[in-house]
Amino acid sequence: MSDNYEIWTTDEVMDYLLVGRNTLYNLLRKGKIKGFKIGSCWKIPKKAVDDYIASESGINT
Repeated sequence: MSDNYEIWTTDEVMDYLLVGRNTLYNLLRKGKIKGFKIGSCWKIPKKAVDDYIASESGINT
């Protein structure tokens, strides 16, 4: 599977970014990290997390 289609759960993203649940949910609600919901569960593409890191750190991907 390509990294572009790797999907993470909120717990995986929180561990990766070392942030808490409220911080991650705020980033998702504000659209700073692109994700989607299936039922009540957020699904976040790994690429969206990498894009967020790049944009916040000033690194171009």
